[in-house]
Amino acid sequence: MNKTIGLLAHVDAGKTTFAEALLYRTRAIRSRGRVDHRNAFLDGHEIEKARGITVFADQAEMTYGNSVYFLLDTPGHVDFSAEMERALQVLDYAVIIVSAVEGVEGHTETVWELLRAYGIPTFFFINKIDRTGADPERVLADIRRQLTGDALDVAVFTPDHWEDSLKAWLAERDDALLEPYFEGTLNDKEWTGHLISLIRGRKVFPCLKGSALLDLGIDVFLERLDQLTVAAYDDGAPFAGRVYKIRHDGQGARITFIKALQGVLAVRGEVEYGTGEARKAEKITAIQKVNGQRYAQADSISAGELFAVTGLTSAFPGQGVGAIHDAAPFELVPTLQSKVLFAPPLHIKEVLRAFQMLDAEDPALGTGWDEHLQELHIHVMGKVQLEILQQVVRERFGFEVSFGQPEILYKETIAKPVYGCGHFEPLGHYAEVHLRLEPTGLNSGVAFVNACHPDELAAGYQNLIGQHVLEQEHHGLLTGSPLTDVRITLITGRSHNKHTSGGDFREASFRAIRQALEKAENVLLEPVYHVKIKVDTEHLGKVLTDIQQAHGRFDPPELTGSSATITGVVPVASFMDYSTVLASMTHGKGVISLKFGGYEACHNPGDVIRLKNYDKNADPAYTSSSIFCAKGQSYSVPWGEAERHMHVQVQSEQAWNSWMNA
Repeated sequence: MNKTIGLLAHVDAGKTTFAEALLYRTRAIRSRGRVDHRNAFLDGHEIEKARGITVFADQAEMTYGNSVYFLLDTPGHVDFSAEMERALQVLDYAVIIVSAVEGVEGHTETVWELLRAYGIPTFFFINKIDRTGADPERVLADIRRQLTGDALDVAVFTPDHWEDSLKAWLAERDDALLEPYFEGTLNDKEWTGHLISLIRGRKVFPCLKGSALLDLGIDVFLERLDQLTVAAYDDGAPFAGRVYKIRHDGQGARITFIKALQGVLAVRGEVEYGTGEARKAEKITAIQKVNGQRYAQADSISAGELFAVTGLTSAFPGQGVGAIHDAAPFELVPTLQSKVLFAPPLHIKEVLRAFQMLDAEDPALGTGWDEHLQELHIHVMGKVQLEILQQVVRERFGFEVSFGQPEILYKETIAKPVYGCGHFEPLGHYAEVHLRLEPTGLNSGVAFVNACHPDELAAGYQNLIGQHVLEQEHHGLLTGSPLTDVRITLITGRSHNKHTSGGDFREASFRAIRQALEKAENVLLEPVYHVKIKVDTEHLGKVLTDIQQAHGRFDPPELTGSSATITGVVPVASFMDYSTVLASMTHGKGVISLKFGGYEACHNPGDVIRLKNYDKNADPAYTSSSIFCAKGQSYSVPWGEAERHMHVQVQSEQAWNSWMNA
């Protein structure tokens, strides 16, 4: 039986040491490494050894009982949360490591919420019980109070001897077990089967404790993990898998890491991936089994295995391959942007090539080249990530870069529906597009709707306009930030039998969007955090004041004894460094959890707009003017005058609305 297990934790909870203990006890490795000795099996990168933290999600393979376990050790530092989240999509079970001293920390809660969003059954391991100040019983109580009341201590559980109190506890969580419990109709094996099902269904969360460093509790954990987990995969079904990681070898060849969800895949086999017209089929040129930093060639793999392949040229993390056509979305997204700085004689093409490779490995980077400003920008989670990126570029590509001060990633939308039109008719070209832009719900992105009749514009051109609308981000006019939370509807358009080509509709569509934005009431959006803060009640007033001064809002605090829990929403711009403030105020006892909460209306748009100093007319590739042609000569018409020049006439917004309603 193949099972994929992910290890997750707040930084410094002992996650990598726990992985070493599991691998050693299952004889997957001959000797145990240590993070502080820089020889941990799953922290094999030089950067990880030097920093003493996990940066990359690496994997190992171990065997216990009748199962093969694929172990994924994920980063615990918040700056590398995107790397951690990409691993979640292929897990059968997760193990959250919690320090017996520090207990439930801020990132522990973030991890827990992600696992809940992905529906991944979860075990807890309370680690470091040997350390001074350790209190595993208090930590178990914290888990039950702060994360889930369904955490079950299974250290003394045995499948062959079910105590009545445990049966009653389980029956309270599954109504179907109440009658069998009272009537005593289930044997111990059946009770164990129900426990396995409840764990799988995330209704029960097993909890154990020990010390990974001293090898305490590891044998019991492995035994319970094997007894209480199941994974069923179908080798006979058509092959399907999920991409969870991209890497490049020393020669720059792309390596795609996949989990096989069903079926069998062999070398030279063909795999399809992508959606719609972009779907492609490529041959697998090599299959590799990955164990730490070791790669072993394989002829084939079967369902439930983790493996790496060469031959896929453009698959990306989260994408389905084979019989799975979708691409899974991600919960965590960066809220900061930074400029890549480099000095001559280093050429931009060399830098851009390197960052495009890094972007393939970490799509959250969002690498973008601003042609007008001649600047390269990336998206990041925090400053530590920039420090690591600087080292990665130096070691992998052999040159030096630095980064500008991280800035908030703003977005823009519109307040009311607006109509826009664009015309592109230089000599030998022709296209006209009429669009309606209307605001949608916050964090809904950009959507395209086709309301154009085939009699007015050929279906092929209509589809082309839809592709052009969604193929890239559009700039807002306040700060040049990406446009979001709008529905763009194609109303009508016009082509020419002789002069129209596909690129013409791209030009006309972009001009129509820009012309609509010129007329719109534009709104600046900023990223926000969902914040959860736990402090002693003596600090409650100060925390609430700080949230208000940061232009945030909060729910009524929850008071439990001498502690208080505050939940709310705060702007990233004014709260991103608050963890340092809280630690100083509470002498390290306060706990803060910050989770990206999407975008809301900016609390200080005037200040941001002045600071950005964006010139909407300075980008010649993003113009609002339409191009017309008369007597063999092309001429430009400003956006404010363009409507009356259009060849498809919409006399007024009122008339246009009437036509739409009809």
